[in-house]
Amino acid sequence: MPALQGLARKVVYVGLYEALAIVATTAGLSALSGEGLLTSGGLAAATSAVAVVWNLLFNTIFETWERRQRVRGRSLGRRLAHAIGFEGGLVALLVPLIAGWYGIGLWPAFLMDLGLLLFFLVFTFVFNAVFDRVFGLPAAAV
Repeated sequence: MPALQGLARKVVYVGLYEALAIVATTAGLSALSGEGLLTSGGLAAATSAVAVVWNLLFNTIFETWERRQRVRGRSLGRRLAHAIGFEGGLVALLVPLIAGWYGIGLWPAFLMDLGLLLFFLVFTFVFNAVFDRVFGLPAAAV
């Protein structure tokens, strides 16, 4: 089976990733905040929207960089760089959103996001590895 490429790859990737992320984020935010699933689910959907836009932008930038590399493939180091870069940018975007949504300060929002970050570092790494195994590597990595 040929690898999934281009826009179709990005749409499938984002759809699967965010569907799983909304479920996990709703549960995690509810547990961390003490708020109900409805309130936390609304925030999860909002964070998902932010994450979708960031995901498309970050992956486009990452794959542009990746195309220029002499060494092809996705090593452990390259996968770690991808996960850390993506999550680091997302923290900067989500902390103010969490603070405003729950009416809390930036520090408590950062601590909540830190819990989510730790979960999503592992989730992103595993998701990407499984996604690439199922759908093949993108052309930039072959």
